[in-house]
Amino acid sequence: MEKIQEVQQDGLKAIEECSNLEQLNQVRIDYLGKKGHVQSLMALMKDLSKEEKPVFGQKVNVCKQTLTAALEQKQEVLKVEALKNQLVKEKIDITLPGYKPVVGTVHPLMMIQQELEDLFVGMGYSVAEGPEIELDLYNFERANLPKDHPARDMQDTFYITPQTLLRTHTTAIQMRVLEASKGQLPIKLICPGKVYRRDDDDATHSHQFMQMEGLVVGENITLADLKGTLKFFAQKMFGEDREIRFRPSYFPFTEPSVEVDVTCHMCGGKGCPVCKHTGWIEILGAGMVHPNVLEMSGFDSKKCSGFAFGIGLERVAMLKYGIDDIRNFYTNDVRFLKNFNRFD
Repeated sequence: MEKIQEVQQDGLKAIEECSNLEQLNQVRIDYLGKKGHVQSLMALMKDLSKEEKPVFGQKVNVCKQTLTAALEQKQEVLKVEALKNQLVKEKIDITLPGYKPVVGTVHPLMMIQQELEDLFVGMGYSVAEGPEIELDLYNFERANLPKDHPARDMQDTFYITPQTLLRTHTTAIQMRVLEASKGQLPIKLICPGKVYRRDDDDATHSHQFMQMEGLVVGENITLADLKGTLKFFAQKMFGEDREIRFRPSYFPFTEPSVEVDVTCHMCGGKGCPVCKHTGWIEILGAGMVHPNVLEMSGFDSKKCSGFAFGIGLERVAMLKYGIDDIRNFYTNDVRFLKNFNRFD
Protein backbone atom coordinates (compact mmCIF):
# COMPACT_ATOMS: atom_id res chain seq x y z
CA MET A 1 0.00 0.00 0.00
CA GLU A 2 2.90 2.33 0.74
CA LYS A 3 4.31 1.63 -2.75
CA ILE A 4 0.98 2.61 -4.35
CA GLN A 5 0.90 5.83 -2.33
CA GLU A 6 4.48 6.63 -3.33
CA VAL A 7 3.79 6.13 -7.07
CA GLN A 8 0.67 8.29 -6.88
CA GLN A 9 2.41 11.15 -5.07
CA ASP A 10 5.43 11.07 -7.40
CA GLY A 11 3.13 11.01 -10.42
CA LEU A 12 1.07 13.98 -9.25
CA LYS A 13 4.25 15.93 -8.53
CA ALA A 14 5.67 15.13 -12.00
CA ILE A 15 2.40 16.25 -13.61
CA GLU A 16 2.38 19.52 -11.69
CA GLU A 17 5.97 20.29 -12.75
CA CYS A 18 5.23 19.89 -16.48
CA SER A 19 5.52 23.19 -18.38
CA ASN A 20 4.51 22.03 -21.88
CA LEU A 21 2.54 19.33 -23.63
CA GLU A 22 5.65 17.38 -24.64
CA GLN A 23 6.73 16.96 -21.02
CA LEU A 24 3.21 16.00 -19.99
CA ASN A 25 3.05 13.33 -22.66
CA GLN A 26 6.32 11.86 -21.38
CA VAL A 27 4.92 11.69 -17.83
CA ARG A 28 1.86 9.90 -19.21
CA ILE A 29 4.11 7.28 -20.79
CA ASP A 30 6.28 6.93 -17.65
CA TYR A 31 3.33 6.30 -15.34
CA LEU A 32 0.44 4.95 -17.46
CA GLY A 33 2.31 3.25 -20.30
CA LYS A 34 2.59 -0.52 -20.72
CA LYS A 35 5.95 -0.44 -18.95
CA GLY A 36 5.04 2.45 -16.64
CA HIS A 37 5.09 2.68 -12.83
CA VAL A 38 1.38 1.90 -12.39
CA GLN A 39 1.63 -1.25 -14.49
CA SER A 40 4.69 -2.35 -12.53
CA LEU A 41 2.61 -2.27 -9.31
CA MET A 42 0.53 -5.14 -10.66
CA ALA A 43 3.62 -7.34 -10.56
CA LEU A 44 3.57 -7.10 -6.75
CA MET A 45 0.25 -9.00 -6.58
CA LYS A 46 1.95 -12.34 -6.92
CA ASP A 47 3.31 -12.03 -3.39
CA LEU A 48 -0.08 -11.25 -1.84
CA SER A 49 -2.70 -13.57 -0.38
CA LYS A 50 -6.08 -14.15 -2.01
CA GLU A 51 -7.75 -11.85 0.48
CA GLU A 52 -5.24 -8.99 -0.12
CA LYS A 53 -5.23 -9.13 -3.92
CA PRO A 54 -8.74 -7.57 -4.53
CA VAL A 55 -8.00 -4.72 -2.12
CA PHE A 56 -4.58 -4.13 -3.67
CA GLY A 57 -6.01 -4.17 -7.22
CA GLN A 58 -8.72 -1.69 -6.21
CA LYS A 59 -6.09 0.70 -4.79
CA VAL A 60 -4.01 0.45 -7.99
CA ASN A 61 -7.09 1.35 -10.08
CA VAL A 62 -7.79 4.36 -7.86
CA CYS A 63 -4.17 5.46 -8.33
CA LYS A 64 -4.49 5.07 -12.09
CA GLN A 65 -7.76 7.03 -12.20
CA THR A 66 -6.28 9.79 -10.03
CA LEU A 67 -3.25 10.19 -12.27
CA THR A 68 -5.42 10.07 -15.41
CA ALA A 69 -7.70 12.83 -14.12
CA ALA A 70 -4.69 14.95 -13.14
CA LEU A 71 -3.15 14.46 -16.57
CA GLU A 72 -6.32 15.54 -18.38
CA GLN A 73 -6.72 18.61 -16.17
CA LYS A 74 -3.09 19.62 -16.68
CA GLN A 75 -3.42 19.03 -20.42
CA GLU A 76 -6.28 21.53 -20.67
CA VAL A 77 -4.26 24.12 -18.77
CA LEU A 78 -1.20 23.64 -20.98
CA LYS A 79 -3.30 23.81 -24.18
CA VAL A 80 -4.66 27.21 -23.15
CA GLU A 81 -1.14 28.43 -22.32
CA ALA A 82 0.21 27.10 -25.66
CA LEU A 83 -2.53 28.94 -27.56
CA LYS A 84 -1.77 32.17 -25.69
CA ASN A 85 1.94 31.83 -26.48
CA GLN A 86 1.17 31.17 -30.15
CA LEU A 87 -1.07 34.24 -30.36
CA VAL A 88 1.65 36.39 -28.82
CA LYS A 89 4.29 34.93 -31.13
CA GLU A 90 2.16 35.40 -34.26
CA LYS A 91 0.76 38.77 -33.29
CA ILE A 92 0.47 41.20 -36.20
CA ASP A 93 1.17 44.85 -35.64
CA ILE A 94 -1.68 46.44 -37.60
CA THR A 95 -0.10 49.87 -37.18
CA LEU A 96 2.67 48.93 -39.64
CA PRO A 97 2.13 49.44 -43.39
CA GLY A 98 1.22 46.26 -45.26
CA TYR A 99 3.37 44.52 -47.84
CA LYS A 100 2.36 45.34 -51.41
CA PRO A 101 2.02 42.14 -53.47
CA VAL A 102 4.10 41.93 -56.62
CA VAL A 103 1.69 41.46 -59.53
CA GLY A 104 2.14 41.48 -63.27
CA THR A 105 0.42 43.69 -65.79
CA VAL A 106 -1.15 43.40 -69.20
CA HIS A 107 1.43 43.77 -71.97
CA PRO A 108 1.02 47.09 -73.84
CA LEU A 109 0.37 45.26 -77.12
CA MET A 110 -2.40 43.25 -75.49
CA MET A 111 -3.81 46.47 -74.03
CA ILE A 112 -3.98 47.94 -77.53
CA GLN A 113 -5.50 44.73 -78.94
CA GLN A 114 -8.17 44.61 -76.23
CA GLU A 115 -8.95 48.30 -76.69
CA LEU A 116 -9.35 47.87 -80.45
CA GLU A 117 -11.44 44.73 -80.03
CA ASP A 118 -13.77 46.57 -77.66
CA LEU A 119 -13.97 49.47 -80.12
CA PHE A 120 -14.84 47.38 -83.19
CA VAL A 121 -17.08 44.89 -81.36
CA GLY A 122 -19.05 47.93 -80.25
CA MET A 123 -19.44 48.79 -83.95
CA GLY A 124 -20.91 45.36 -84.69
CA TYR A 125 -17.74 43.51 -85.74
CA SER A 126 -16.95 39.95 -84.70
CA VAL A 127 -13.45 38.68 -83.81
CA ALA A 128 -11.96 35.88 -85.94
CA GLU A 129 -8.75 33.91 -85.40
CA GLY A 130 -6.71 31.53 -87.53
CA PRO A 131 -3.50 29.45 -87.59
CA GLU A 132 -0.08 31.11 -87.58
CA ILE A 133 1.26 28.29 -89.77
CA GLU A 134 -0.74 28.93 -92.91
CA LEU A 135 -1.25 27.48 -96.37
CA ASP A 136 0.07 29.38 -99.39
CA LEU A 137 -3.48 29.10 -100.76
CA TYR A 138 -4.98 31.39 -98.12
CA ASN A 139 -1.96 33.58 -97.42
CA PHE A 140 -1.30 34.49 -101.06
CA GLU A 141 -3.42 32.91 -103.81
CA ARG A 142 -6.87 33.68 -102.37
CA ALA A 143 -5.59 37.21 -101.61
CA ASN A 144 -5.05 37.74 -105.37
CA LEU A 145 -1.32 36.88 -105.34
CA PRO A 146 -0.79 33.88 -107.66
CA LYS A 147 2.55 32.07 -107.52
CA ASP A 148 4.16 34.16 -110.26
CA HIS A 149 2.82 37.49 -108.97
CA PRO A 150 5.62 40.09 -108.55
CA ALA A 151 3.97 41.48 -105.40
CA ARG A 152 5.11 38.38 -103.52
CA ASP A 153 8.57 39.94 -103.48
CA MET A 154 7.14 42.71 -101.28
CA GLN A 155 6.87 40.24 -98.38
CA ASP A 156 9.91 38.17 -97.45
CA THR A 157 8.32 34.96 -96.21
CA PHE A 158 9.35 32.21 -93.80
CA TYR A 159 8.51 29.05 -95.79
CA ILE A 160 8.21 25.70 -94.00
CA THR A 161 7.39 23.69 -97.12
CA PRO A 162 6.53 24.88 -100.63
CA GLN A 163 2.87 24.93 -99.56
CA THR A 164 3.08 26.00 -95.88
CA LEU A 165 4.54 29.11 -94.29
CA LEU A 166 4.39 31.44 -91.31
CA ARG A 167 1.62 33.83 -92.26
CA THR A 168 2.82 37.22 -93.44
CA HIS A 169 -0.48 38.97 -92.68
CA THR A 170 -3.81 38.18 -91.03
CA THR A 171 -5.47 38.55 -94.44
CA ALA A 172 -5.27 34.75 -94.47
CA ILE A 173 -7.92 34.67 -91.73
CA GLN A 174 -10.19 36.84 -93.89
CA MET A 175 -9.78 34.43 -96.81
CA ARG A 176 -10.78 31.50 -94.62
CA VAL A 177 -13.87 33.34 -93.35
CA LEU A 178 -14.88 34.36 -96.89
CA GLU A 179 -14.61 30.73 -98.02
CA ALA A 180 -16.60 29.44 -95.03
CA SER A 181 -19.34 32.05 -95.60
CA LYS A 182 -20.19 30.49 -98.98
CA GLY A 183 -21.52 33.74 -100.41
CA GLN A 184 -23.67 34.63 -97.41
CA LEU A 185 -23.82 38.34 -96.48
CA PRO A 186 -23.11 40.48 -94.59
CA ILE A 187 -19.56 39.90 -93.25
CA LYS A 188 -18.09 42.21 -90.65
CA LEU A 189 -15.02 41.07 -88.73
CA ILE A 190 -11.60 41.90 -87.34
CA CYS A 191 -8.65 39.49 -87.30
CA PRO A 192 -5.97 40.10 -84.64
CA GLY A 193 -2.79 38.02 -84.42
CA LYS A 194 0.94 37.62 -84.88
CA VAL A 195 2.51 37.71 -88.33
CA TYR A 196 6.05 36.94 -89.51
CA ARG A 197 8.33 38.35 -92.20
CA ARG A 198 12.03 37.99 -92.90
CA ASP A 199 13.26 41.40 -91.82
CA ASP A 200 16.23 42.88 -89.99
CA ASP A 201 15.23 44.01 -86.51
CA ASP A 202 15.81 47.68 -85.75
CA ALA A 203 13.99 50.52 -83.99
CA THR A 204 11.04 50.41 -86.42
CA HIS A 205 11.13 46.86 -87.88
CA SER A 206 10.75 43.36 -86.48
CA HIS A 207 10.63 39.86 -87.99
CA GLN A 208 7.57 39.21 -85.79
CA PHE A 209 4.85 41.75 -85.13
CA MET A 210 1.10 41.97 -84.54
CA GLN A 211 -1.67 43.00 -86.90
CA MET A 212 -5.37 43.54 -86.70
CA GLU A 213 -7.09 43.49 -90.06
CA GLY A 214 -10.70 44.36 -90.66
CA LEU A 215 -13.11 43.20 -93.36
CA VAL A 216 -16.61 44.32 -94.27
CA VAL A 217 -18.50 42.78 -97.21
CA GLY A 218 -22.09 43.58 -98.09
CA GLU A 219 -24.27 45.45 -100.53
CA ASN A 220 -23.47 49.05 -101.49
CA ILE A 221 -20.27 49.26 -99.38
CA THR A 222 -18.29 52.31 -100.52
CA LEU A 223 -14.98 54.06 -99.92
CA ALA A 224 -16.90 56.62 -97.86
CA ASP A 225 -17.88 53.84 -95.41
CA LEU A 226 -14.20 52.92 -95.08
CA LYS A 227 -13.18 56.52 -94.42
CA GLY A 228 -15.89 57.04 -91.82
CA THR A 229 -14.88 53.84 -90.02
CA LEU A 230 -11.19 54.73 -89.94
CA LYS A 231 -11.86 58.31 -88.86
CA PHE A 232 -13.91 56.99 -85.94
CA PHE A 233 -11.07 54.61 -85.07
CA ALA A 234 -8.41 57.35 -85.22
CA GLN A 235 -10.37 59.75 -83.05
CA LYS A 236 -11.10 57.13 -80.40
CA MET A 237 -7.47 55.97 -80.26
CA PHE A 238 -5.57 59.24 -80.67
CA GLY A 239 -7.99 62.01 -79.72
CA GLU A 240 -11.28 63.53 -80.86
CA ASP A 241 -9.49 66.35 -82.73
CA ARG A 242 -7.60 63.97 -85.04
CA GLU A 243 -8.25 64.03 -88.80
CA ILE A 244 -7.28 61.43 -91.41
CA ARG A 245 -6.40 61.52 -95.09
CA PHE A 246 -6.15 58.93 -97.86
CA ARG A 247 -3.17 58.63 -100.22
CA PRO A 248 -3.27 56.35 -103.28
CA SER A 249 -1.29 53.14 -102.83
CA TYR A 250 -1.19 49.53 -104.03
CA PHE A 251 -2.13 46.26 -102.37
CA PRO A 252 -2.90 43.14 -104.45
CA PHE A 253 -6.10 42.30 -102.54
CA THR A 254 -7.68 45.79 -102.64
CA GLU A 255 -8.60 48.11 -105.52
CA PRO A 256 -8.45 51.02 -105.07
CA SER A 257 -5.85 50.90 -102.29
CA VAL A 258 -4.91 53.72 -99.92
CA GLU A 259 -2.40 54.60 -97.23
CA VAL A 260 -4.07 56.27 -94.27
CA ASP A 261 -2.45 59.15 -92.37
CA VAL A 262 -3.58 60.83 -89.14
CA THR A 263 -2.76 64.35 -88.03
CA CYS A 264 0.31 64.42 -85.79
CA HIS A 265 -0.51 64.10 -82.09
CA MET A 266 2.51 66.24 -81.17
CA CYS A 267 1.85 69.32 -83.29
CA GLY A 268 -1.81 68.88 -84.23
CA GLY A 269 -0.97 68.99 -87.95
CA LYS A 270 1.22 72.11 -87.90
CA GLY A 271 4.48 70.25 -88.56
CA CYS A 272 7.23 69.09 -86.18
CA PRO A 273 10.24 66.71 -86.11
CA VAL A 274 8.01 63.78 -85.10
CA CYS A 275 5.95 64.02 -88.33
CA LYS A 276 8.95 65.26 -90.35
CA HIS A 277 7.25 68.67 -90.62
CA THR A 278 4.41 67.28 -92.75
CA GLY A 279 1.72 67.41 -90.06
CA TRP A 280 0.73 63.79 -90.84
CA ILE A 281 1.75 60.33 -89.58
CA GLU A 282 1.05 57.13 -91.52
CA ILE A 283 -0.91 54.60 -89.45
CA LEU A 284 -2.30 51.88 -91.74
CA GLY A 285 -3.16 50.59 -95.19
CA ALA A 286 -6.66 49.96 -96.53
CA GLY A 287 -8.82 49.77 -99.64
CA MET A 288 -11.86 48.27 -101.34
CA VAL A 289 -11.78 44.48 -101.59
CA HIS A 290 -10.56 43.42 -105.05
CA PRO A 291 -13.31 41.81 -107.19
CA ASN A 292 -11.01 38.81 -107.82
CA VAL A 293 -10.84 38.11 -104.09
CA LEU A 294 -14.62 38.09 -103.84
CA GLU A 295 -15.06 35.90 -106.93
CA MET A 296 -12.50 33.30 -105.74
CA SER A 297 -14.49 32.91 -102.50
CA GLY A 298 -17.84 32.47 -104.23
CA PHE A 299 -19.23 36.02 -104.07
CA ASP A 300 -20.75 37.93 -106.98
CA SER A 301 -18.58 41.05 -107.18
CA LYS A 302 -21.30 42.80 -109.24
CA LYS A 303 -23.83 42.48 -106.44
CA CYS A 304 -21.65 43.05 -103.41
CA SER A 305 -18.55 44.99 -102.41
CA GLY A 306 -16.43 45.47 -99.34
CA PHE A 307 -13.52 47.21 -97.72
CA ALA A 308 -10.52 45.98 -95.76
CA PHE A 309 -7.88 47.59 -93.58
CA GLY A 310 -4.78 46.47 -91.73
CA ILE A 311 -3.58 48.00 -88.46
CA GLY A 312 -0.13 47.39 -86.99
CA LEU A 313 -0.58 47.12 -83.23
CA GLU A 314 3.03 48.10 -82.53
CA ARG A 315 2.57 51.18 -84.70
CA VAL A 316 -0.54 52.22 -82.79
CA ALA A 317 1.10 51.56 -79.41
CA MET A 318 4.21 53.55 -80.37
CA LEU A 319 2.12 56.53 -81.42
CA LYS A 320 -0.30 56.31 -78.50
CA TYR A 321 2.34 55.90 -75.77
CA GLY A 322 5.28 57.74 -77.33
CA ILE A 323 7.50 54.64 -77.65
CA ASP A 324 10.48 55.17 -79.97
CA ASP A 325 11.81 51.60 -80.35
CA ILE A 326 9.72 48.58 -81.41
CA ARG A 327 12.22 46.23 -79.75
CA ASN A 328 10.99 47.37 -76.33
CA PHE A 329 7.89 45.23 -76.84
CA TYR A 330 9.92 42.00 -77.08
CA THR A 331 12.97 42.41 -74.81
CA ASN A 332 11.03 41.64 -71.59
CA ASP A 333 12.51 44.60 -69.72
CA VAL A 334 10.51 44.80 -66.49
CA ARG A 335 11.28 48.52 -66.18
CA PHE A 336 9.55 49.14 -69.50
CA LEU A 337 6.56 46.92 -68.69
CA LYS A 338 6.03 48.58 -65.30
CA ASN A 339 5.11 51.79 -67.12
CA PHE A 340 1.86 50.08 -68.08
CA ASN A 341 1.00 48.59 -64.67
CA ARG A 342 -2.62 49.49 -64.05
CA PHE A 343 -2.35 48.49 -60.36
CA ASP A 344 0.27 51.09 -59.41
